Amino acid sequence: CFGSNRDLDHASEFEMSDIFYFCRQGVESIMDDEVTKRFSAEELESWNLLTRSNYNFQHISLRLTVLWGLGVVIRYGFLLPLRVTLAFTGVGLLVVLTSIIGFLPNGRMKNFLSEQVHLMCYRICVRALTAIITYHDSENKPKNGGICVANHTSPIDVIILASDGCYAMVGQIHGGLMGVIQKSMVKACPHIWFERSEVKDRHLVAKRLSDHVEDKTKLPILIFPEGTCINNTSVMMFKKGSFEIGSTVYPVAIKYDPRFGDAFWNSSQFGMVNYLLRMMSSWAIVCSVWYLPPMTREEGEDAVQFANRVKAAIARQGGLVDLLWDGGLKRGKVKDTFKEEQQKLYSKMLVGTQEDRSRS
Repeated sequence: CFGSNRDLDHASEFEMSDIFYFCRQGVESIMDDEVTKRFSAEELESWNLLTRSNYNFQHISLRLTVLWGLGVVIRYGFLLPLRVTLAFTGVGLLVVLTSIIGFLPNGRMKNFLSEQVHLMCYRICVRALTAIITYHDSENKPKNGGICVANHTSPIDVIILASDGCYAMVGQIHGGLMGVIQKSMVKACPHIWFERSEVKDRHLVAKRLSDHVEDKTKLPILIFPEGTCINNTSVMMFKKGSFEIGSTVYPVAIKYDPRFGDAFWNSSQFGMVNYLLRMMSSWAIVCSVWYLPPMTREEGEDAVQFANRVKAAIARQGGLVDLLWDGGLKRGKVKDTFKEEQQKLYSKMLVGTQEDRSRS
């Protein structure tokens, strides 16, 4: 390769200084990369009286210790039982009432009752989290026959959005309590549930979604294209599937305030029940929701470009970092294509011009 400080018109022998850049990049990635830190809770600037992160200093201030103890009594002795009661009430009413509505013939009355029941039950569940939500630009709310896409931080994203409007949910069929809820919901509203064997069939999924959006009487579909929960500091790669259908896309940006309670679900650290208990024992869930203007695919734009354009708009509105990395890195290995891109970049730097090196 060429020496870093020599005439680029003449080849030179390899110099030790040529590897310094790669060593620095490797060390920086090990110490602090921009991807893996998105899969853990955001660090707070100040203590919010929720956790004792360092028990070695628990006696540094008697006043703070007493204040924290009072907070524990209030949160677990008063707020948690009240919130659990509200949660069971909301879920119970949702299962019972949607099952009853399912016996009604299809028509305007059934759709009206279904929407009212869903809104009522979701709003009860929102109260169970003491969620304080500010909705912006409601004139851009998703309309029937469209697809609503949003950044994904937590399972409660669904409740946050559904308490302000009705959506058709998309997801895999589960067992247990979640399965009972799904079966009762689909009786009253045309949600889209897939069997485990069907989820990997991209053509079947696309057809089900396409058939739904073509019917303008059906509710807009709610999709989280990231496919996993991110800690609300960034937006990661959107899967292109929901952008291939050709329907109008309604972007929504969700931004939580972690000072009163961290809504991020670190599924590798907490199970669903443990996570919900943490949410219900926090002070409150405070968030802002922005409804962005509807977007459609432009002429000559493919699904990936469209997805990136929508993602950039959501990140810009929510004050989030726009990342190209796949959220699937949370559990899976790095794809070979990502490695090849880095290898191409490094090869250009090694054999390129000094201008290429300085730009990199």
